[in-house]
Amino acid sequence: MYSVFEKLLQKYGISTYKVSKETGIAQSVFSSWKNGISTPKQDKMQKIADYFHVSVEYLITGEEKEGGEKYYLNDETADIAQQIFENKELKVLFDAAKDAQPEDLGTVYQMLLALKRKERGEDN
Repeated sequence: MYSVFEKLLQKYGISTYKVSKETGIAQSVFSSWKNGISTPKQDKMQKIADYFHVSVEYLITGEEKEGGEKYYLNDETADIAQQIFENKELKVLFDAAKDAQPEDLGTVYQMLLALKRKERGEDN
C-alpha cells in the first residue's frame, strides 16, 4: 500500500506533511507504514483514498476496477452531471459532444473556463 501512496504523492507533488495536515493522520503513522512497523487501518486508508480521489482498492493494488476512480472530483458536480445525463431532454449535452468537431469542443471548453474565471472574479 505504501508504494502506491508514494506514487500518488509524487504524481501530485504533495508531501506526507501536507497529507497529514489535511487528513489528520499523524506523520508518524506514515513513517510506521513505510518502515513496515504497522499496517494501515481501514478508516485511515479511506481518508487517503478520499484525499486522492481513488478507491481503497487502488491504494492496496495500484489498480482501479472499472468505475472505481471518480471522474468528477467534487461530489456535488458529479451529482449534477448524473442528473443531466439521466434527464432525456438534457442528455443532449452529453450526446452532442460524441461527434463534435475538436474546435467546437475547444470553443465550449474556453467558454466554460471564462465562466469559471468570471465566477471567481477574475473576468477581465
